[in-house]
Amino acid sequence: MKILSIDTASDICGVSILDNNNLICNLDSNTGRTHSENLMPFIDLAFKKSNIGLKDIDLLVCDKGPGSFTGIRIGIATVMAFKDSLNIPAIGINSLEVLANNISTKGLICSIVDCKNSNCYFALYDLKDEYIELISPKADTIENLCLILKKYYFKNSYLTFVGDGALIYQEVLKSQFPNSIICTTKDSLLNSYKLGIIGLKYYSNNNFSDILPLYLRKPQAERQLENRLKKDL
Repeated sequence: MKILSIDTASDICGVSILDNNNLICNLDSNTGRTHSENLMPFIDLAFKKSNIGLKDIDLLVCDKGPGSFTGIRIGIATVMAFKDSLNIPAIGINSLEVLANNISTKGLICSIVDCKNSNCYFALYDLKDEYIELISPKADTIENLCLILKKYYFKNSYLTFVGDGALIYQEVLKSQFPNSIICTTKDSLLNSYKLGIIGLKYYSNNNFSDILPLYLRKPQAERQLENRLKKDL
Protein backbone atom coordinates (compact mmCIF):
# COMPACT_ATOMS: atom_id res chain seq x y z
CA MET A 1 0.00 0.00 0.00
CA LYS A 2 1.40 3.39 -1.05
CA ILE A 3 0.82 6.20 1.47
CA LEU A 4 1.21 9.97 1.09
CA SER A 5 1.64 11.59 4.51
CA ILE A 6 1.46 15.39 4.96
CA ASP A 7 2.24 17.36 8.13
CA THR A 8 1.87 21.16 8.27
CA ALA A 9 0.77 21.66 11.90
CA SER A 10 4.03 23.29 13.02
CA ASP A 11 6.98 25.20 11.52
CA ILE A 12 7.95 21.96 9.79
CA CYS A 13 6.58 21.27 6.34
CA GLY A 14 6.61 17.49 6.12
CA VAL A 15 5.89 15.12 3.25
CA SER A 16 6.57 11.39 3.27
CA ILE A 17 5.75 8.56 0.89
CA LEU A 18 5.58 5.06 2.35
CA ASP A 19 5.09 1.56 1.02
CA ASN A 20 3.25 0.09 4.00
CA ASN A 21 5.71 0.62 6.90
CA ASN A 22 8.69 1.17 4.62
CA LEU A 23 9.81 4.74 3.96
CA ILE A 24 10.29 5.56 0.27
CA CYS A 25 10.87 9.30 0.54
CA ASN A 26 10.90 11.83 3.38
CA LEU A 27 11.03 15.63 3.04
CA ASP A 28 10.66 17.28 6.44
CA SER A 29 12.04 20.81 6.71
CA ASN A 30 11.59 23.82 8.99
CA THR A 31 10.24 26.37 6.52
CA GLY A 32 8.97 28.86 9.09
CA ARG A 33 5.28 28.24 8.41
CA THR A 34 5.46 29.24 4.75
CA HIS A 35 3.51 26.08 3.95
CA SER A 36 1.36 27.73 1.28
CA GLU A 37 4.55 28.25 -0.76
CA ASN A 38 6.39 25.01 0.05
CA LEU A 39 3.87 22.20 0.41
CA MET A 40 3.03 21.54 -3.27
CA PRO A 41 6.70 21.78 -4.40
CA PHE A 42 7.59 19.31 -1.62
CA ILE A 43 4.85 16.92 -2.78
CA ASP A 44 5.97 17.21 -6.43
CA LEU A 45 9.59 16.57 -5.43
CA ALA A 46 8.61 13.56 -3.29
CA PHE A 47 6.72 12.05 -6.24
CA LYS A 48 9.71 12.61 -8.53
CA LYS A 49 12.15 11.08 -6.03
CA SER A 50 9.82 8.09 -5.54
CA ASN A 51 9.08 7.70 -9.25
CA ILE A 52 5.35 7.50 -8.56
CA GLY A 53 2.35 9.84 -8.94
CA LEU A 54 -0.85 10.64 -7.10
CA LYS A 55 -2.68 7.95 -9.07
CA ASP A 56 -0.43 5.36 -7.35
CA ILE A 57 -1.36 6.49 -3.81
CA ASP A 58 -3.70 4.18 -1.86
CA LEU A 59 -4.00 6.20 1.36
CA LEU A 60 -3.70 9.88 2.31
CA VAL A 61 -2.76 10.85 5.87
CA CYS A 62 -2.54 14.34 7.33
CA ASP A 63 -2.01 16.05 10.67
CA LYS A 64 -5.30 17.64 11.77
CA GLY A 65 -3.79 19.57 14.71
CA PRO A 66 -3.66 21.02 17.23
CA GLY A 67 -1.03 23.47 16.06
CA SER A 68 -0.76 26.29 13.56
CA PHE A 69 -4.28 27.28 12.48
CA THR A 70 -3.15 28.30 8.99
CA GLY A 71 -0.84 25.32 8.55
CA ILE A 72 -3.55 22.84 9.55
CA ARG A 73 -5.99 24.33 7.04
CA ILE A 74 -3.41 24.16 4.24
CA GLY A 75 -2.58 20.51 4.91
CA ILE A 76 -6.18 19.37 5.25
CA ALA A 77 -7.33 21.33 2.18
CA THR A 78 -4.58 19.72 0.09
CA VAL A 79 -5.41 16.21 1.25
CA MET A 80 -9.14 16.73 0.72
CA ALA A 81 -8.51 18.00 -2.83
CA PHE A 82 -6.46 14.86 -3.58
CA LYS A 83 -9.08 12.67 -1.91
CA ASP A 84 -11.94 14.11 -3.94
CA SER A 85 -10.05 14.11 -7.25
CA LEU A 86 -9.25 10.39 -7.26
CA ASN A 87 -11.49 9.03 -4.48
CA ILE A 88 -8.50 8.08 -2.30
CA PRO A 89 -9.16 7.11 1.35
CA ALA A 90 -7.95 9.79 3.78
CA ILE A 91 -7.31 9.79 7.53
CA GLY A 92 -6.57 12.64 9.96
CA ILE A 93 -4.29 12.10 12.98
CA ASN A 94 -3.84 14.53 15.87
CA SER A 95 -0.36 15.97 16.32
CA LEU A 96 -0.15 15.04 20.01
CA GLU A 97 -0.50 11.35 19.14
CA VAL A 98 2.25 11.72 16.54
CA LEU A 99 4.56 13.23 19.17
CA ALA A 100 3.79 10.44 21.65
CA ASN A 101 4.76 7.88 19.02
CA ASN A 102 8.25 9.40 18.93
CA ILE A 103 8.76 7.76 22.34
CA SER A 104 9.37 4.02 22.59
CA THR A 105 9.99 3.77 26.35
CA LYS A 106 7.05 2.20 28.19
CA GLY A 107 5.21 4.33 30.72
CA LEU A 108 3.29 7.59 30.74
CA ILE A 109 3.89 9.98 27.84
CA CYS A 110 2.63 13.55 27.92
CA SER A 111 2.69 15.40 24.60
CA ILE A 112 2.78 19.20 24.92
CA VAL A 113 2.58 21.82 22.18
CA ASP A 114 3.13 25.43 23.20
CA CYS A 115 0.41 27.95 22.31
CA LYS A 116 2.01 31.00 23.99
CA ASN A 117 1.49 32.92 27.24
CA SER A 118 1.89 29.84 29.48
CA ASN A 119 -0.83 28.01 27.56
CA CYS A 120 -0.44 24.68 25.83
CA TYR A 121 -2.14 21.85 24.01
CA PHE A 122 -1.59 18.49 25.66
CA ALA A 123 -2.64 14.84 25.80
CA LEU A 124 -1.55 11.90 27.96
CA TYR A 125 -0.77 8.39 26.76
CA ASP A 126 0.26 5.15 28.47
CA LEU A 127 2.60 3.01 26.41
CA LYS A 128 2.34 -0.68 27.23
CA ASP A 129 2.00 -3.02 24.27
CA GLU A 130 0.43 -0.08 22.42
CA TYR A 131 -0.28 3.61 22.99
CA ILE A 132 -3.39 4.06 25.14
CA GLU A 133 -4.93 7.53 25.34
CA LEU A 134 -5.58 8.52 28.95
CA ILE A 135 -6.32 12.22 28.38
CA SER A 136 -7.69 13.35 25.03
CA PRO A 137 -6.25 16.53 23.45
CA LYS A 138 -6.98 19.64 25.51
CA ALA A 139 -5.92 23.28 25.78
CA ASP A 140 -5.08 24.76 29.19
CA THR A 141 -2.41 26.57 31.16
CA ILE A 142 0.81 24.77 32.04
CA GLU A 143 -0.13 25.13 35.73
CA ASN A 144 -3.47 23.38 35.23
CA LEU A 145 -1.77 20.69 33.14
CA CYS A 146 0.46 19.88 36.13
CA LEU A 147 -2.55 19.65 38.43
CA ILE A 148 -4.33 17.30 36.02
CA LEU A 149 -1.26 15.10 35.56
CA LYS A 150 -0.85 14.57 39.30
CA LYS A 151 -4.00 12.46 39.22
CA TYR A 152 -2.14 9.97 37.03
CA TYR A 153 1.43 10.36 38.18
CA PHE A 154 3.08 8.56 41.09
CA LYS A 155 6.66 9.08 42.26
CA ASN A 156 7.77 5.78 40.81
CA SER A 157 5.92 6.23 37.50
CA TYR A 158 7.99 6.61 34.36
CA LEU A 159 6.77 9.88 32.86
CA THR A 160 8.14 11.32 29.62
CA PHE A 161 7.35 14.79 28.28
CA VAL A 162 7.61 15.38 24.54
CA GLY A 163 6.95 18.33 22.23
CA ASP A 164 8.09 21.94 21.98
CA GLY A 165 5.98 22.77 25.04
CA ALA A 166 7.94 20.22 27.07
CA LEU A 167 11.16 22.05 26.18
CA ILE A 168 9.75 25.53 26.77
CA TYR A 169 8.18 24.68 30.16
CA GLN A 170 10.73 22.12 31.32
CA GLU A 171 11.64 24.03 34.50
CA VAL A 172 8.02 24.01 35.66
CA LEU A 173 7.57 20.36 34.68
CA LYS A 174 10.75 19.18 36.41
CA SER A 175 9.84 21.08 39.59
CA GLN A 176 6.49 19.29 39.73
CA PHE A 177 7.65 15.90 38.40
CA PRO A 178 11.33 15.57 39.37
CA ASN A 179 11.64 11.97 38.17
CA SER A 180 10.27 12.73 34.72
CA ILE A 181 12.20 12.79 31.44
CA ILE A 182 12.17 15.77 29.07
CA CYS A 183 12.76 14.65 25.49
CA THR A 184 15.43 16.08 23.25
CA THR A 185 14.65 18.66 20.59
CA LYS A 186 14.91 16.00 17.87
CA ASP A 187 12.35 13.71 19.52
CA SER A 188 10.03 16.67 20.15
CA LEU A 189 9.59 17.44 16.44
CA LEU A 190 6.63 16.32 14.38
CA ASN A 191 7.51 13.72 11.77
CA SER A 192 5.54 13.01 8.59
CA TYR A 193 6.93 9.46 8.39
CA LYS A 194 5.67 8.62 11.89
CA LEU A 195 2.37 10.26 10.94
CA GLY A 196 2.09 7.90 7.97
CA ILE A 197 2.82 4.85 10.14
CA ILE A 198 0.01 5.82 12.55
CA GLY A 199 -2.35 6.45 9.63
CA LEU A 200 -1.63 2.96 8.26
CA LYS A 201 -2.42 1.48 11.67
CA TYR A 202 -5.76 3.30 11.76
CA TYR A 203 -6.54 2.14 8.23
CA SER A 204 -5.59 -1.48 9.01
CA ASN A 205 -7.93 -1.41 12.02
CA ASN A 206 -10.69 0.05 9.83
CA ASN A 207 -10.62 3.17 12.01
CA PHE A 208 -11.21 6.09 9.67
CA SER A 209 -10.48 9.01 11.96
CA ASP A 210 -12.15 12.22 10.76
CA ILE A 211 -10.13 14.77 8.84
CA LEU A 212 -11.68 17.94 10.31
CA PRO A 213 -9.30 20.49 11.88
CA LEU A 214 -8.78 19.92 15.60
CA TYR A 215 -9.06 23.45 16.97
CA LEU A 216 -8.89 23.40 20.77
CA ARG A 217 -8.95 27.18 21.15
CA LYS A 218 -9.93 30.16 19.02
CA PRO A 219 -7.34 31.89 16.81
CA GLN A 220 -5.47 34.76 18.49
CA ALA A 221 -7.06 37.39 16.23
CA GLU A 222 -10.53 36.19 17.18
CA ARG A 223 -9.67 36.19 20.89
CA GLN A 224 -8.26 39.72 20.65
CA LEU A 225 -11.41 40.93 18.88
CA GLU A 226 -13.62 39.40 21.58
CA ASN A 227 -11.56 41.10 24.30
CA ARG A 228 -11.88 44.48 22.56
CA LEU A 229 -15.63 44.05 22.21
CA LYS A 230 -15.94 43.18 25.91
CA LYS A 231 -14.04 46.34 26.84
CA ASP A 232 -16.36 48.44 24.67
CA LEU A 233 -19.48 47.14 26.41
